[in-house]
Amino acid sequence: MNLFDKEALSVDVASCLRELRKEREMSMRALAHRSGLSANALSMIERGKTSPSVSTLYKLADAMDVPVTAFFGPQMERNRVVFLRANERTRVSFQRGIWEGLGGEQFVGRVEPFMLTLESGASSGNNSMVHTGHEFVFCLRGQLEYQVEKEIYNLEPGDSLLFSAHLQHRWRNRGNTVTNVLILLSGFAEGERPIAMHLAAEGGN
Repeated sequence: MNLFDKEALSVDVASCLRELRKEREMSMRALAHRSGLSANALSMIERGKTSPSVSTLYKLADAMDVPVTAFFGPQMERNRVVFLRANERTRVSFQRGIWEGLGGEQFVGRVEPFMLTLESGASSGNNSMVHTGHEFVFCLRGQLEYQVEKEIYNLEPGDSLLFSAHLQHRWRNRGNTVTNVLILLSGFAEGERPIAMHLAAEGGN
């Protein structure tokens, strides 16, 4: 059985964005101003003409003051124990990759595990990110370059990386094949959105 062939819960980002914006009585122009995106880019996303990058999702979430899980549909109940089957994961497609939640969006504690599937050349952007807590990275398939401060670590299947997240860091798929990586963010400050900080530097819409 190939874990990566399992179906997950796909998300209609276009519909969720449109509903969230209307619920907050925000015009397209107002959301564009607050998010730093163009009104044309927002229109393309809402009409399903283009897929937003991960960074775009987090910019929109911050602009509307909602957690990124708001794009996953109705807010999930937070529990002390989360058991999640492979076909129950929340999956969000973005430019050059897929984000899959591994239960953090349903858990009461300060831990955010997720998996990224990255096409060749996908990256977190030219700018480094910094947040509180700790970051654990485990390469499942392909190759991943992680830069922490001035040091570069090239991860291959089975390799892992653990560091204090207050250190500047960024990543990219430097290989010619698809990369699957497991990332765990933990111990972050209450109220902080570490995933948003982690991916806010990514380029794209």
